[in-house]
Amino acid sequence: MPITRRSVLGGAAILTLASSARAQDWAQPSPYKPGPNGPVWPAREQFKLWPGLPPGAPVALPKANNTMNGPANRRELWLRGVAEPVVAVYRPKKPDGRAILCIPGGGYQFVSVENEGMDVARMLTPHGITVFVLAYRLPGEGWAKRADVPLQDAQRAMRLIRSRAARWGIDAGRLGVMGFSAGGHLGAMLAVGHADKVYDPIDAADALSARPAYAGLGYPAVSFNSAGFEERKQNGLWGDSTDPATAARYNALDRVTSETPPIFLVHAIDDGTVPIQQSLAMIDACRRAKVPVEAHLLESGGHGFGGMHLPADSSGYLWPDTFARWTAKH
Repeated sequence: MPITRRSVLGGAAILTLASSARAQDWAQPSPYKPGPNGPVWPAREQFKLWPGLPPGAPVALPKANNTMNGPANRRELWLRGVAEPVVAVYRPKKPDGRAILCIPGGGYQFVSVENEGMDVARMLTPHGITVFVLAYRLPGEGWAKRADVPLQDAQRAMRLIRSRAARWGIDAGRLGVMGFSAGGHLGAMLAVGHADKVYDPIDAADALSARPAYAGLGYPAVSFNSAGFEERKQNGLWGDSTDPATAARYNALDRVTSETPPIFLVHAIDDGTVPIQQSLAMIDACRRAKVPVEAHLLESGGHGFGGMHLPADSSGYLWPDTFARWTAKH
């Protein structure tokens, strides 16, 4: 049975098995310690987003609470308490100028940095793509203007990568984004809201564009009040409620225009967390706006399959290769 994340975009984000009969296979989260029993995070090459405290910092900064989660045969690292957002850099042996800002999901309750970050880098770097994995701040951890917090970090990351393109041998015009689930929402927001003024400029990098050349969206949430989410009463971005203007601004689906960059979608039809209607609606929105769009809708795979969590004999297992080929066109 596929593994899915229930309530990934609202309430408490919990990783659970699709079959309750196998619930006993789950282990409680354990404190994360880098080494042979877990991935090393962040990567040796990394950079911070903000020279001082990030925008809207609370008096008491959140404390890191990084844990290994999941069944014994598929433990993965989740980040919480991100007080100092960073970007980890994964370089290919033969870079070809392409680059991706990879944004893990987690319902804006945690950052699934291994499954939807490090594993994705492992799949894409052999194609010559330099991958930048973003560990962004979580909205509900005391930051002011909580709904803006993830987009602040994502915009800043794009601008810093562009400002240092020569350092990594990348083409600033070939910098795209790949986001998953809530990270897919954030990636979609970069596509439609890259110029939203969500923080005050602090250096020369902030004069650069945060617009991705293309946006890959894995099982994304693109609207919190339509396309299968009509009954949603809350989400991890703004909590129980927010003002109508903020809700409209973070509805990526309704903000697609002819200026939106090309979109790539991958989504399993049996996803029980983010309904397939989200991607179907995004296809329709792109077609109406004449935005290039490509979609790979998998028969099965559930939610949260990330970079390497589909069976090797499934057609969906090859989605990173397909995405890499697609980016070469854009």
